[in-house]
Amino acid sequence: MIITIHQPQYLPWLGYFDKARQADVFILLDNVQFKKNEWQNRNRIRTAQGWQWLTVPVYHEFGTRINEIKIDNKIPWRGRHQKAVELNYCKAPYFEEYFPHFQKVWNQEWEKLSDINIHLVRMIIGLLGIKTKIVLSSEYEAAEHKTTRLVDLCKYFDTQTYLSGEGGMAYLDEEQFKSHDIKIVIQQYQHPVYPQKWMHKNPEGFISHLSVIDLIFNCGPESLAVLANLERKNN
Repeated sequence: MIITIHQPQYLPWLGYFDKARQADVFILLDNVQFKKNEWQNRNRIRTAQGWQWLTVPVYHEFGTRINEIKIDNKIPWRGRHQKAVELNYCKAPYFEEYFPHFQKVWNQEWEKLSDINIHLVRMIIGLLGIKTKIVLSSEYEAAEHKTTRLVDLCKYFDTQTYLSGEGGMAYLDEEQFKSHDIKIVIQQYQHPVYPQKWMHKNPEGFISHLSVIDLIFNCGPESLAVLANLERKNN
């Protein structure tokens, strides 16, 4: 069994979902400290000029856990995100087919950041056709130490393999995993190039590492094959 673990992010990039695709269980690490100005409350979309941020405004104090972070709904961010996506992707090939799923989310009011992030991750995994089981780390008891927490979570599922992101070895204590017969595999993600709205009308050309919605609106039902760098039907 392969386990991967990651914080719930807002409209994550392709590599995030490729990790989910490769795992049997994807644990959303929702009860660790929130990190401001990272990917938990923002991501990027493509525009005619290049790219822009979509940021969920939050109330934040140092040390607050992700599942305790509240959204600042005094700022009309949901309407802004919806309009930005509609403006920049309305002529993308699969916009009309997939936009209603996201529109429904933005039309709903959300109190906590983790709630909308988890909902979106589950929804996008479904749209992509990924069958991986998703659970929340807050549903299980685990140590506070970075590596020990991950090992504890892996032990709940009697896993033999932990799939880590590329930066994992910078902070993981490999010996703790070895002592429980858990092998660490490092994700080596090669970002694909796909037909992208605006890529031929901007000097920057193709822009990688955007939110997965860029892929979905441009590639539709082929998105999972593109994301996973598999041979596509039209090749």
